[in-house]
Amino acid sequence: MRFLIILNLALLLGLTPAHAKLTVLACEPEWASLVAELGGAQVSVSSATHARQDPHHIEARPSLLAQARRADLLVCTGAELEAGWLPLLQRESGNPAIQVGTPGYFEAAAFVTLLDKPQPGQHLAGHVHTAGNPHLHLNPHNLVPIARALSQRLQQLDPTQAAFYREKGTDFLARWQAAISKWEQQAAPLRGRNVVVQHGSLAYLLRWIGLQVVADLEPIPGVEPSVNHLTSLASSLRPGAAIAILRTPYQAARPAEWLASRSQIPVHVLPYTVGGNTAAKDLFGLFDSSLRVLTAP
Repeated sequence: MRFLIILNLALLLGLTPAHAKLTVLACEPEWASLVAELGGAQVSVSSATHARQDPHHIEARPSLLAQARRADLLVCTGAELEAGWLPLLQRESGNPAIQVGTPGYFEAAAFVTLLDKPQPGQHLAGHVHTAGNPHLHLNPHNLVPIARALSQRLQQLDPTQAAFYREKGTDFLARWQAAISKWEQQAAPLRGRNVVVQHGSLAYLLRWIGLQVVADLEPIPGVEPSVNHLTSLASSLRPGAAIAILRTPYQAARPAEWLASRSQIPVHVLPYTVGGNTAAKDLFGLFDSSLRVLTAP
């Protein structure tokens, strides 16, 4: 009886139950940041990985499984980046809402053109993805179609808040396009300059800026460089052959430092994703910081 009285009073006063937030699990920090931009206060988002983890290889630990069980939406890169752990996470979570082919599973790679797709009949050695390079978030232009599609998915899953998500998406894209124009002006002096890399993690960033890769620390993608390979690189790279040796926070420091000491080429650690350094607190900070590192004297 008391419950009915309270319910009737609530209806008379126009009170409604609190709207439940969408629970979102992102596979990588960049997608967690994008969800936060597009979802604001209507979403609760967490990331399965952090910037100092190689996103190819993580453990589907019990705490992560618990997050997956509660998720309304799973946002991942796709293109085989998470192939070593995501299928297990989806299966063991027992959550039908986040399985491949459902509205609760979102794959960013489906909305952009991937670089470095192997040619038919090409021999694949080492860590080569048959779908193409999955590190697609480092070209800011790629985030435009992804953000549009992800905003639509949020609206589909939470239609009562569709107007809110549309407004957030419009606001983000306006700020993002303005930021791209600023970043491209800042990056203009880098076009055509040479760099040394470790793996293809930065390929989209380098292609967007116009930096040229003259050497790779990995003799085969995903294979740690041997002393012989590094020695060969050191003998072929004269001082000034590249402006920097680039690596990410999750890649081993020793090979890059070894080569730097013998080639007189400095090492720059780029954040790679949100949280990769103290300045990369969100997607805007990720690109601000990356360009700051690359253009530093």
